[in-house]
Amino acid sequence: MKLEDPRLFRHFAWINGEWCHSESGAEWPVYNPADNSLLGYIPLLEPAQIDRAVDAAEQAFARWRQVRADRRAALLMAWYQQLLAHRDDLATLLVHEQGKPRREAEGEVDYAAGFIRWFAEEAVRINGETLAVHIDGTLPGTLKEPVGVCALITPWNFPLAMITRKAAAALAAGCSVLVKPANETPFSALALAELAERAGLPSGVFNVITGDPQAVCAQLCEEPRVRALSFTGSTRVGKLLLAQCAGSVKRVSLELGGNAPFVVAPDVNIDEAAAAAIDARFQTSGQDCLAANRIMVHQQIHEAFIEAFTARLRALKVGPGDSPDSDIGPLIHRQAVDKAQALVDDALSRGARLIHGDQRQAPGDNYFMPTLLIGVTPAMRVWQEESFAPIAAVAAWQHDDQAIALANASEYGLAAYLWTHDQRRVWRYIRELEYGMVAVNSVKMTGVTVPFGGIKQSGLGREGGRTGIDEYLTTRYFCLGGLSGEPTQPSVTGE
Repeated sequence: MKLEDPRLFRHFAWINGEWCHSESGAEWPVYNPADNSLLGYIPLLEPAQIDRAVDAAEQAFARWRQVRADRRAALLMAWYQQLLAHRDDLATLLVHEQGKPRREAEGEVDYAAGFIRWFAEEAVRINGETLAVHIDGTLPGTLKEPVGVCALITPWNFPLAMITRKAAAALAAGCSVLVKPANETPFSALALAELAERAGLPSGVFNVITGDPQAVCAQLCEEPRVRALSFTGSTRVGKLLLAQCAGSVKRVSLELGGNAPFVVAPDVNIDEAAAAAIDARFQTSGQDCLAANRIMVHQQIHEAFIEAFTARLRALKVGPGDSPDSDIGPLIHRQAVDKAQALVDDALSRGARLIHGDQRQAPGDNYFMPTLLIGVTPAMRVWQEESFAPIAAVAAWQHDDQAIALANASEYGLAAYLWTHDQRRVWRYIRELEYGMVAVNSVKMTGVTVPFGGIKQSGLGREGGRTGIDEYLTTRYFCLGGLSGEPTQPSVTGE
């Protein structure tokens, strides 16, 4: 891997403005999923080192919260400029550690940088309010203040953007952060630390800790000085972290799994709908919580849709992310390939038909060829579970009541897609689909202005947008008395 600035490729943790190894010497190997070549190692920090990282973040928070909002904003803008200046190198890191095609990697860098700029601008818009006087001689009001030290646990599918969406909001609010990146993709996080230092962020404000995922996360959840935890990942792990945080009653925000339905109505242009479904299903090689997991097509156009979808599916190029022709890269590791195959096998055993997807053509161990299954039913695992693989599972529907019921028949509620030009259908589905986000006649729905998040078992809270910073703020009430020149009388009730 060649970078214009080799200093962005770090093999250490970043604590209190210093690069550090594990005191025990323990390390974790990181591989390129395209060819299983070794990229490097990261340290597995000891519990005592994690404690010192919390110490550093706590001390930095005491100083950082006092920094004027416009000055915090200026430092974040400097960090944003650093990302733009090193866009090519950051994209190269993503291609090699995550496997995504180059154009997707470049898009993620832009997306990640956008969150830093957005929250830099939001930093100067944190406001409390004065309240209506309810006690004579007083002035009541509220303050918005940073919640404290925040632990940010991020996934491997968007290693840059998931960090900046959380960290930029927390830093803008006046919090300090401890970032725990996925062990599969740590180098993007460490590059962010290098650029944060260059931007002038004070020591201890932005820390990157690496280590055994289960042990580090448990320690952060149980640590009372960590006042908030934000996690993006699977629903299974999110539930475990939520339970572990109960003992310290910390603020928790969770962006968890998805099982997005893509509903195609009979009034659409079939070619346009098929092209959109391809994009929605196979973005990030299917390893995306917003990916269209269940494609539901009205029976009147089902056959024509499958024909158009298959033609476009066959044109997709599978290969390493650094190949300019690649549309679909490798999955993150072999276990993901094995899970994908198990989902396909289960569907076929229950009556689904395989239209496309010859896995013998896969160019390497970690690749899964784009696959199309039709005749999928809710009894199949591929319908029930988030596949996180390039598998398109298609079912037919007859009427809107049925489509809405099928779409909602999931424990997940992150995102849904609807393709129709019937405005009555549009408004009905927007209201009745049980999802935090609904995209109509559009595949792209995310952006820095969006309050990203789900309902049901897809998570708690929102990231991005004007509400994203609220996850890192607490509202404090004050009642300023003595304004009438006379002492206030105690309430009869004591309230």
